Amino acid sequence: MSIQLKNAVTDKDHIQGIKTAALELVEYGDYQCPSCGESYLILKNVQQQLGKNLKFIFRNFPLAEHPDAFGAAMAAEAAALQNKFWEMHDLLYDNQLYLGRDYLLGYAENIGLNIDQFRKDLQSDTLAAKIEADFQGGEQSGVTGTPNFYINGKKYEGDWEDDGLIQYLERLL
Repeated sequence: MSIQLKNAVTDKDHIQGIKTAALELVEYGDYQCPSCGESYLILKNVQQQLGKNLKFIFRNFPLAEHPDAFGAAMAAEAAALQNKFWEMHDLLYDNQLYLGRDYLLGYAENIGLNIDQFRKDLQSDTLAAKIEADFQGGEQSGVTGTPNFYINGKKYEGDWEDDGLIQYLERLL
């Protein structure tokens, strides 16, 4: 029996790819999680190989044991308000060991964000509530750690390392 994704993908999600793609891959991730850092590189490759056949969605699942994960998620959501979510997402994963506030401000500057607005948004209750909603949706869908993947609404229990994920996705096509 497969576990289903409880909350459908909507326009409020962070989406890369064509909306009508044959494959929908949802990741619940934590910016400070070492395994998520590994999967980030694999997912970039998967996206490149599958191109228009894949729609990728990222949802926040900052784990309590990672003290900088929630702040990093806030930075990504604050960047999203300035239409730079994916740029911040990538910088956070590329710099996983450096997620303190000063670094986050530097990343915001690097991608051309309005820093005053970014600082204000880092304190936003609305953004914190969005992250919490992602987290709760993940828990309702059976997420207990990161990374966790759902493909076309079903939890992916297979190997995402090496070529396991890409081979599975290609078979689905």
